[in-house]
Amino acid sequence: MVTRIEEVDAPATRADDERHAGVEPVAFATRAASKNLAALAYGEIARLIEKKELQAGEVVVEQNLAAYLGISRTPVRQALQRLELEGLLIKSNTKSFFVRKVDLKEYLQSLKAREIIEAAAAGMCVDLAPAEKIAAAKATLKRLKASDHYDQEAHWASDKEVHDIVADYCGNQVVGNIVKSLRVTTKLFEIERLAERLEPDARQHEVILDKIEHRDAAGARKAMSDHIKSLFQFAIDTVI
Repeated sequence: MVTRIEEVDAPATRADDERHAGVEPVAFATRAASKNLAALAYGEIARLIEKKELQAGEVVVEQNLAAYLGISRTPVRQALQRLELEGLLIKSNTKSFFVRKVDLKEYLQSLKAREIIEAAAAGMCVDLAPAEKIAAAKATLKRLKASDHYDQEAHWASDKEVHDIVADYCGNQVVGNIVKSLRVTTKLFEIERLAERLEPDARQHEVILDKIEHRDAAGARKAMSDHIKSLFQFAIDTVI
């Protein structure tokens, strides 16, 4: 269950009175509260998509989500617009949002693009990735491997932590944004047997992190390329 989020926006009439009285901090606090609600809504809707509780192709009803989250429709609408920009949602001709559907062909083509671009980014980040970020990602991997039950959210979180190091510290914002966009596409593809990827993902991510930590650009490129080739082959073996 989602913890109920209470709306804290002040009524318009009160806000008008305070603005005329020159009470700017109240207006600022209201905007900040609305921004926080939009961020919370974004996080929860993204989680629903990730957990497949909102299925590919499903229409996302703004009013229903607002009721589910216990907030007004404005921050939900802001969250949906952000998810559209990131490629998780698409707006139809009727202006309704629906969860983007990625088929096998697009998934495989996106992996091929990642194999080229993200492998290059892995080599680019070896001199820029902070040691503390690498250490934190390794610690997350260690906890994930030590768990006695499979946790999909923890799996995705660890995956994101590793790949974000590459995207965020490759030294080229355009390349980083392309990597993140391609990862949105590949993550939307539905593979039912995701738990089977835990062991190879953890092992391959450790190699990637080791190569980055030791500033081995060629090794980092190869490790990332090998990882993405493994994802490609897994899809071929399990879906086709």
